[in-house]
Amino acid sequence: MSTHITGVRTVSIPVDDQDAALRFYVDTLGFAVLRDTPTPNGGRWIELSPAENCVIVTLEPARSDVSRGAIGIRFSTDDIDAALSALVDRGVDADEILRWPGVPAMFAFRDPDGNAFSITELA
Repeated sequence: MSTHITGVRTVSIPVDDQDAALRFYVDTLGFAVLRDTPTPNGGRWIELSPAENCVIVTLEPARSDVSRGAIGIRFSTDDIDAALSALVDRGVDADEILRWPGVPAMFAFRDPDGNAFSITELA
């Protein structure tokens, strides 16, 4: 039985201040703005993409019952050392690179809202 689900279109990231989050994701991480449209509830529908043909991330106004921390998004890179260096140079809170035998190199970082992500090097 098919559910007709064909993929993942967006992943939402809870943020307290959409303007500040937009600056971080665009100016610091280099994401492209795909859409930034007002919504009837006074917020905005903001869609971003780290690269062409990637899953889109949205910056959603956080509710008070939404906790921060690891939200299971792993971004990818072709050069883990350059990615970490670039983020640290821009003042991003990032951990050291983990290099485990048989596992792609990766490191964790946090956005200004306290959402935790990781970047994994593609083999």
